[in-house]
Amino acid sequence: MAQQAFDAPEYTASSIQILEGLSAVRKRPGMYIGSTDARGLHHLVSEVVDNSIDEVLAGACTEIEVVLHADGACSVRDNGRGIPVEVHPKYHRPTLEIVMTVLHAGSKFDRSAYKVSGGLHGVGVHVVNALSEWLEVRVWRDGQEYFQRYEHGAPVGPLATVGPAAATGTETKFKPDATILETIEFDAETVSRRLKELSFLNPGVTIRFRSERTGASETYHHAGGLSEFVEDLNANTNVLFRPPIQIHAKRDTTDIEVALQYNDGYNETLLAFVNNINTVDGGTHVVGLRSALTRTLNDYARQRGWVKGDKEGLTGEDAREGLTAVLSVKLLEPQFEGQTKAKLGNSEVKGQVESAVNQKLAEYLEEHPSVGQSLVTKALQAAQAREAARKARELTRRKGLLEGGGLPGKLADCHSRDPAQCELFIVEGDSAGGTAKQGRDREFQAILPLRGKILNVEKARLDKMLQNEHIRALITAIGIGIGDDQDLSQLRYHKIILMTDADVDGSHIRTLLLTLFYRKMPALIAEGRVYIAQAPLYRVQKGPKVWYAYTDEERDKAIAEAGGNRGVTIQRFKGLGEMNAEQLAETTMRPGARELLRVTVEDAARANELFQILMGEEVEPRRQYIEQHAVEVTNLDI
Repeated sequence: MAQQAFDAPEYTASSIQILEGLSAVRKRPGMYIGSTDARGLHHLVSEVVDNSIDEVLAGACTEIEVVLHADGACSVRDNGRGIPVEVHPKYHRPTLEIVMTVLHAGSKFDRSAYKVSGGLHGVGVHVVNALSEWLEVRVWRDGQEYFQRYEHGAPVGPLATVGPAAATGTETKFKPDATILETIEFDAETVSRRLKELSFLNPGVTIRFRSERTGASETYHHAGGLSEFVEDLNANTNVLFRPPIQIHAKRDTTDIEVALQYNDGYNETLLAFVNNINTVDGGTHVVGLRSALTRTLNDYARQRGWVKGDKEGLTGEDAREGLTAVLSVKLLEPQFEGQTKAKLGNSEVKGQVESAVNQKLAEYLEEHPSVGQSLVTKALQAAQAREAARKARELTRRKGLLEGGGLPGKLADCHSRDPAQCELFIVEGDSAGGTAKQGRDREFQAILPLRGKILNVEKARLDKMLQNEHIRALITAIGIGIGDDQDLSQLRYHKIILMTDADVDGSHIRTLLLTLFYRKMPALIAEGRVYIAQAPLYRVQKGPKVWYAYTDEERDKAIAEAGGNRGVTIQRFKGLGEMNAEQLAETTMRPGARELLRVTVEDAARANELFQILMGEEVEPRRQYIEQHAVEVTNLDI
């Protein structure tokens, strides 16, 4: 073997490091909380709150209080049993200290303490402790109040007995560590929405929330549970029946709850939870529910002669058009795919959920024939639309248009055929599209200009949607298909970048595109493939020196750096078409210089609500939303 051309560092036994205790968490925080950005920050709150929710599931807690403090700390208090404080018989340290400092330590592994829990993967309050500048915990238990403080995950003093206490419970207060996390400022709305969600999932608890910074204060208690959750999700739609259908059953040790209701729209909204954890990527429980819905509606329709025996039955898409549902299962031993617990893997749960929903839904439809007829009628209409859309759908597939002849629309494709390297810019207007084509790197950047606004798919069925030439061009160019036919392995570009003007029309076009992706190609957003390009608003020049500014504040800063207004030229870009090719490439398209915002959906319920309000049929909720949020507008295009 040839000698290497560089001097390799010495590789001996001393090169091997063992990260002991919580130092592993501080060294690689992303392994434990997913990321160090705002999402990871709010995951810390969830981990502490989940401990209190586990007390609720154990029947030992009825009240939880969450406070975002003015100093940047967060506290979570409950009236549960209180974390044990006695000296651990094996480790000879206070049990509380072990819970707070030792990875994979906790009572969730012992079924005598917790029958059901979400915290089974070693990510818990000890991780919160490790990633905090300081953490203080108070425990009320056995008639006494106990206190201990930690800094950077390590106790700064022994467990102290403060005095007598009449109640029981735990309060954990922590301040995130700014040296590890990218942001340490909690968003009150994000925290509040998660607490509201938990109150629906746990109808026996009252959750109080308060933010000292914003003054926000909420109390959540939803005795109606999942049924109220579905009604909340459908608040801005026209529903086909009231109240939602509720299903509660047990199969072996699995507890299954479902609430479902149909509206007159065309989209499916399904939120699924396992032990209160939102499984955003679905899993076996979701497969079981969907299978049961399709089978039960088919059986009901065939029994009444609405679907003939020799004809094709309803598909899953037909059966779920207009569906809003919440599914919650509680398991003794959940098996998740991945540390983030986004997908359930327990194979037995599919059959358990399918069996329970088949039985209970069939019974409900027998007892409520008018509801059954309305659901089958809607599904049959969806089936007719699906058949009408079949030919249009075929035209959008990669083998049809892309491999068989010309490219869709006005797509200027890139040379590379490696999807991981390729980017697709969806550009507003032919003018900006022409500039983008000149400024792009032809090797890996493709350009698809759109003339005008695409169809609002929030208010359109599949057949009408596929009649729209812009949407057909988009689907064909992207390559994965839509609806149940989505195949992410056929994705032609790993970055889908929306590049529109920073005005009202540009924002509307961007919202229409995001509606299309969220409703019809959710895999793109789930996989983090959709981005929004950030074009500058200003070009500031003094002599040969040029600054690009994305906000008024950046413009003023550039002017100050230039030494004031004298001799300074300021250009305001009203649209992408006003830039020349080099300017557009330099500021918005070229990797390294550009700013891209990745589109993510952290809160599916909130996203569903916003799309319904902004893009749905109902005008009044939209008017109320605009009135409520008008004060937040920073750039108004008139």
